[in-house]
Amino acid sequence: PTNIAVQVGREGLLFVDAPPEALTAEAMALVRTVTPLPVRMVVTTALDAERTRGDQALARYAEALPGTERANAAGSIASAQGSAGGLQVLGHENVLNHFTALPKGDTTLAGTMVTSEYYLPTKDFPMNDEAVVVTYLPAAHTDSDSLVHFRRSDVLATGDVFTPGQFPRIDRARGGSVQGELDALNRILDIAVPGPFQEGGTMVIPGRGRLCDEADVVEYRDMVKIIADRVQDLLKKRQTLAQALAARPAQDYETEYGGARGGPTADEFVTAVYQSLAPAKKQEARK
Repeated sequence: PTNIAVQVGREGLLFVDAPPEALTAEAMALVRTVTPLPVRMVVTTALDAERTRGDQALARYAEALPGTERANAAGSIASAQGSAGGLQVLGHENVLNHFTALPKGDTTLAGTMVTSEYYLPTKDFPMNDEAVVVTYLPAAHTDSDSLVHFRRSDVLATGDVFTPGQFPRIDRARGGSVQGELDALNRILDIAVPGPFQEGGTMVIPGRGRLCDEADVVEYRDMVKIIADRVQDLLKKRQTLAQALAARPAQDYETEYGGARGGPTADEFVTAVYQSLAPAKKQEARK
């Protein structure tokens, strides 16, 4: 199952990713034990069906932020500027690009909404007396990943660029790469601050799995780097993909991160690493 994050404050609720449609009512029942205020905004970390298909269901609990409303022809409040039914759904411009490029009649992302986009490396805004900073992570899990930092709370929501207990989901078809994955993990580490003796500090909410801190991200980053270096060495030896898989460069990590816990198998992850490193190697050989 995927993780979501919810910021609660006097202005209302900000979600990082929408809960699955079937679980929206259950999720909102939990939120209602804390606050009766409406949902104002969703930040989408990537265009994955399990993170976006609940947008329209969540919109039933939404109201526009004061000051952003617009009136319809009858003079009543219709929605907010840059929103649908009062809910603002923000994602990187590549989220919108992929969404609008779907063939007519494609229901893969039914229930998904994108009402606002950003295109600069970061977008920041105030919400609930807190600075929220959304950072674009190029070519990591996909080409449209976002990291969300709640600055005063010192909380990071990472989406699927960080999934402890599972190998990274590098979606090559949608622009993911192992180097982008490493860059994304290093960006998380640039922001996160450890607590005493490397425990605690910045809370990291991964795309899946348990809550983490900086030390957990370091361990995960090192695992990705070690496997990538091993695959790079196999490429230098002109090993084919089949030979690289037979060499099992992720063997010592299979028990902790392998597909038995969900997510990619070791072979699926190594294949994605190989494919994302091989084109660069060919370009180097041509120089």
